[in-house]
Amino acid sequence: MAVIDIQDQDQFTQLTTVDVQDKLISLYFHTNWAEPCKQLNQVYQVISDDLSNKDISFLAVDADSLNDIAELFEVSAVPYFVLIHNGTILKELSGADPKEFVNTLDECKKFIANPTATNQEDEQQEPQGETEEQINEKLIKLTNAAPVMLFMKGSPSEPKCGFSRQLVGMLREHQVRFGFFDILRDSDVREQMKKFSDWPTFPQLYINGEFQGGLDIIKESLEDDPDYFQHTIQQQ
Repeated sequence: MAVIDIQDQDQFTQLTTVDVQDKLISLYFHTNWAEPCKQLNQVYQVISDDLSNKDISFLAVDADSLNDIAELFEVSAVPYFVLIHNGTILKELSGADPKEFVNTLDECKKFIANPTATNQEDEQQEPQGETEEQINEKLIKLTNAAPVMLFMKGSPSEPKCGFSRQLVGMLREHQVRFGFFDILRDSDVREQMKKFSDWPTFPQLYINGEFQGGLDIIKESLEDDPDYFQHTIQQQ
């Protein structure tokens, strides 16, 4: 089954509510400018071809052009996957690791086939948080999710602090396209990122995977070089 590129809200509603037919729905949020998405687009197509008879609908959503749908699922970075069955979100996954995505698909298929057994297994297992190493691996993926990545409180459309609002304003003023991650949504990421960046506050800005600083440092950099963003992106 070919990947269906969602064109508008009506088509999305039709394919996720009316035409479901008890299928597992895979939503793949992407953008045209994020490098990991460029590589993952073909992989997603190959995976959908391999699983064409497995009762799974593979949908692709451009998070830029269909911002309302992206905001509905609180997509804060791309690539981003949401797996849904019968109106219930089973799993959400951020990052461009195809193996991790396929494993998550398998988990969801097992749950659909036998939800009782899966629940019993979950009850027998003690809940375990992510290790520091796992969180650091996640941070590496997040900081490279887009050429310019902003780790902020809230979203660009609704910042949760004045500092984040100011930095979003600077990026927009200089017409810089950027991805973002809302650190209020993940306490593990929020705390570990302070060590990862060796920087105690937010927002934090990364360009091409390299930490640039917080609000004050970015302000100073722009004062020294009005074309700081463009020069940094090109140099790295």
